[in-house]
Amino acid sequence: MEAAVKQQGEKVRSIKEEMKANPGSHSKEELDAEVAKLMELKSKLPAPAKTEKPKEAKAKPEQEEAAEFLVDGKPVFDDDGNRITSKGAYKKYLTKKEKDAKRAEYKAAEKKDTGNAATAEVEDFSKMEPISFLKDEPEKKYGYLMRTMSDQNTGRSFVHVSNLSAKHEGKEVWVRCRVHNTRAKGNNCFLVLRQSGSTLQGALFKNDETPKEMIKFAGSLAKETVVDVKGLIVKADVKSCTQTDCELSVQRLYVVAKAEVGLPLQIDDASRSEAEIAESERKLAAGEVDGAYVRVGTDTRLDNRVIDMRVPAQNAIFRISSAVCHYFRTALLEKGFVEIHTPKIIAGASEGGAEVFRLKYMENTRFEQPGCLAQSPQLYKQMCIMGDLERVFEVGPVFRAENSHTGRHLTEFTGLDFEMEIKESYREALEVTDEFMVKIFEGIRKNFQHELKIISQQYPFEPMAYNVGPNLRLMYPEGIAMLREAGVKNEDGSELSDLQDISTQQERKLGELVRNKYGTDFYVLEKFPMEVRPFYTMPCKDDPRYSNSYDVFMRGQEIMSGAQRVHDVDLLVEQCKAKGVDPAQLKHYVDAFRFGAFPHAGGGIGLERVVMLYLGLDNVRKTSLFPRDPTRLTP
Repeated sequence: MEAAVKQQGEKVRSIKEEMKANPGSHSKEELDAEVAKLMELKSKLPAPAKTEKPKEAKAKPEQEEAAEFLVDGKPVFDDDGNRITSKGAYKKYLTKKEKDAKRAEYKAAEKKDTGNAATAEVEDFSKMEPISFLKDEPEKKYGYLMRTMSDQNTGRSFVHVSNLSAKHEGKEVWVRCRVHNTRAKGNNCFLVLRQSGSTLQGALFKNDETPKEMIKFAGSLAKETVVDVKGLIVKADVKSCTQTDCELSVQRLYVVAKAEVGLPLQIDDASRSEAEIAESERKLAAGEVDGAYVRVGTDTRLDNRVIDMRVPAQNAIFRISSAVCHYFRTALLEKGFVEIHTPKIIAGASEGGAEVFRLKYMENTRFEQPGCLAQSPQLYKQMCIMGDLERVFEVGPVFRAENSHTGRHLTEFTGLDFEMEIKESYREALEVTDEFMVKIFEGIRKNFQHELKIISQQYPFEPMAYNVGPNLRLMYPEGIAMLREAGVKNEDGSELSDLQDISTQQERKLGELVRNKYGTDFYVLEKFPMEVRPFYTMPCKDDPRYSNSYDVFMRGQEIMSGAQRVHDVDLLVEQCKAKGVDPAQLKHYVDAFRFGAFPHAGGGIGLERVVMLYLGLDNVRKTSLFPRDPTRLTP
């Protein structure tokens, strides 16, 4: 508890010092709240146990008083967390508190009547007249710009922070970025300017061109404020920023959009790796430091996703996500596929089963009828093949009412689906799958090294192992045999059956076995048991207990289910009934096969899960922009 008191005392002292150096950095209410926390911690300290001292080691009266000094039976501390050990020191403490209170009261009255000089300067910043910057550079070099309303024509050319380096030395540039941090002291101020995941140091020094008021203005800016900065690039050795060989000598500084003080989470806290946090907690437990790094929880991040997106690693993750969609789309377009957009509100379940979001379509009107959200574009993809589009794909939302509270399930995710005519075998679709997945892997590896480096600094991971050529394919019985040889059994202790579905834990174990035996994280498992596949899956001719289907795996987790589809209408109706699906509810789908149907196959991957596994992340919520799960419907 004494360590907690000391840590809170350090925090109070730090806030006071920052308020003294930069009056706008913290509010009085914020300071009072932290002081209240400190006093509450002090009140919880137990009274020290009294020990009987040996007669021969009798303490001097003042020493005895220091060891035993208590107020109302409890030890007392000053505002910095230091223990008060005598009546004299306690009296001085109370006298100082009284004087401080009177001084604060006097300053408040002085401010009301005449205005305190230092405070007036801060107030002047907030009350500054907005600066008009429509064409020519304003006379004033700092301040708040008028609201941007598409009426500017300044001719400025902005440079992205990530593109700046020492090779631009001597060049004047404009940057629009966020204030990541400020450090003002005396006649100088240093800013850390951030644009996406890149940071640049800005420097201001008092001189004829840079007045003291401009330095104070720079130091008063709240974190995350959006600013336009003009400056001269100079060579510098800056270890605390991504742009390490240069800094910006600030000439003009204008606020475009002011950020409120008091972020729901700090960017620096949310950017630390688990290893850094764990090490700080270890040092705290060992008494080596007074405080550990803040651990930002998943809910805090998701509740404040807009701020969390600004964390460099999180920002980079979503850029990787964009790349996956790009390479999927371009790979299929190059192979003659047509992009389609299918309905997401449908009359019946597209996959069957209970994992469906049901709704009342056009509720409280004469058109009201039952409906549901599409579990996949599956039925419509097939109908497009029957409509002679030959090869189709879609990138769109998928809805699954799965009450699964795991790190790999979402109730809404982005599906990357494809369907194609086949001439002879579903393996033609597998070849296409191999090609577009390798294109995704290779595209990210070659073109997104910067983002991968940023992500790996916070979330270290091993690169995916895969083949640039054809990748590993195993038959389902082969996979079961590998698990049996490794001694894997079912949860109830029973032996694995050739015709059972394998669990998530068994999938992961198989992934380990495949990696150790074949040296790959990417492989296909073919010929799943018919019992565990949907009604539209084509049975295997050689053994109808199995199906012409497959799953694709990354790092031991399934990312795609695919198969040859049933194109014979009689067999389709038969399998609908066998799987408990009413063909009448799928009339338009079934009718599409009555007028000549091409043999076809396809599959679909979940974008968020692919990104999660490629980057070796532990939770799919890290790769979903605004995740939806059984408990989260906002933001």
